[in-house]
Amino acid sequence: MTDHADEELANDEILDEDLFHSVLCGEVLEDYMDDKPFPSCLVCGNDLKGRYIHSVWAYSDEHDIAIAITGYIPDPDRWIDHKIRSG
Repeated sequence: MTDHADEELANDEILDEDLFHSVLCGEVLEDYMDDKPFPSCLVCGNDLKGRYIHSVWAYSDEHDIAIAITGYIPDPDRWIDHKIRSG
């Protein structure tokens, strides 16, 4: 987990176990295959309290690694049904 992810999760009062639950039960909304040093993706899922959480993960099958880049509660003014960017 990056320091940025740690800070953003704390700002939205998201616990690590809530983040991991949201990923395990979530779905990939967007893929960013050209990100460096590894491709990344935006995942949306519910936490243990039922809140929607967005998180961005960098991953490498070759290195068998996944890194949480950020995590947050999606802003309803920027997302339709937590899954589609508005505007």
